[in-house]
Amino acid sequence: MIDQNDLPFEFNIVEFHNYRETCLAIRNMTVRGAGAIGVTAGFAMAQAVLQAPARGREIFITNARYEIESTRPTARNLFYAVERVFNAGMDSGENAVIEVQDIANEDMNAAKSIGIHGNNLIKDNYSIATHCNAGWLAFVDHGSALSPIYHAHRSGKNVFVYVDETRPRGQGARLTAWELYQAGIDHVIIPDNATASFMAQGKINMMIVGADRIAANGDIANKIGTLEKAIVARAYNIPFYVAAPLSTIDLNCGSGGEIIIEERDENEVLYQQGIDKEGNIQEILVCSPGSHALNPAFDITPANFISGIITEKGIVNADANGVSSLFEKT
Repeated sequence: MIDQNDLPFEFNIVEFHNYRETCLAIRNMTVRGAGAIGVTAGFAMAQAVLQAPARGREIFITNARYEIESTRPTARNLFYAVERVFNAGMDSGENAVIEVQDIANEDMNAAKSIGIHGNNLIKDNYSIATHCNAGWLAFVDHGSALSPIYHAHRSGKNVFVYVDETRPRGQGARLTAWELYQAGIDHVIIPDNATASFMAQGKINMMIVGADRIAANGDIANKIGTLEKAIVARAYNIPFYVAAPLSTIDLNCGSGGEIIIEERDENEVLYQQGIDKEGNIQEILVCSPGSHALNPAFDITPANFISGIITEKGIVNADANGVSSLFEKT
């Protein structure tokens, strides 16, 4: 996989040869984004199945499952993929590998369909705000929140993107901006606390974000800072959409209040990484020495702040009826 910790300063492909190495890649954010985390966890589960000894095989696989699921507690896609590969792996390692490849293909195709449906919301000359990264780095391909923007760009529409930094890990400044630059899409990085000002000036037409988990009532968990963006968008009557595949939806989770919010290491807030004049990547303390930090990775945005959810099956209302309609048999 691409080592996202090195971007945008270096582009490196890394390999992981057993499930524990892959678990570490998820935990330390070598891989990020709901879809990519999910597929990676599925591959970790398949690795565990292949590693399992003949004696005590089922116990080994079950324990590995618990390890994999403990890497990132918030993202629904992780649990979705692990469960599918675990069940397939009870039969054979070959079935586990086939299953995770299917999940990867489904992830890519779902993201492409999200882009097609979301493109219908984007008009020519639109300026769109984003938060965190939900582009092709965050999925097998295409992305969720960025997929409609890519499709709009390819269809000839003129689009401009306001990219939130997304502190403390800077997924917007480092990953979204890098992706948009590679795609030739006009954009600008803005401080996380500047979005309201640009909305107040009428410079933003809509906002699209991804999601790490969607509850049955339409509440979402997404990167910390999403909630305040949704509140401001409501204040200025700006459409606020969430883009995510069905694998992100957790029908067993009644509301956002049931979603576990991951608390990450305070050093992600206290220290920042950058590149010096000689081209060396450096990590430096940017906060008051001796002070501590709180670092929740996600927040919960209530459904009533969301204009709609863009999925591979189409766009639905962010409520219980809209969410449940996605799973009705046709």
